[in-house]
Amino acid sequence: MAKLVALYKKPDDKAAFDSYYFSKHVPLAKKIPGLRAYEVSDGSVAIPLGESPFHLVALLSFDSLEAIQQGLASPEGAATAADLANFAGAGVDLLIFDTKAV
Repeated sequence: MAKLVALYKKPDDKAAFDSYYFSKHVPLAKKIPGLRAYEVSDGSVAIPLGESPFHLVALLSFDSLEAIQQGLASPEGAATAADLANFAGAGVDLLIFDTKAV
């Protein structure tokens, strides 16, 4: 299984972020071809020491890195990426990796 992790930094207006994210962005992202699962953090995002710079973490699962690349290159993936500018003004870090059980 391969993952795309989106680390959304704390916005100035958390309520506006959440409203847009869940009503507009999530429905767009769920249309990305090859997407197998979509999970988000529930509640505050913590780090072991100090205050976290993150408001929300999204974990998108795909069958492979190739499936992520194909999904992001699709019209639905492009629309989802373009939509980030509409609500993620504080910034977002995207991580893409393959996983294995250990």
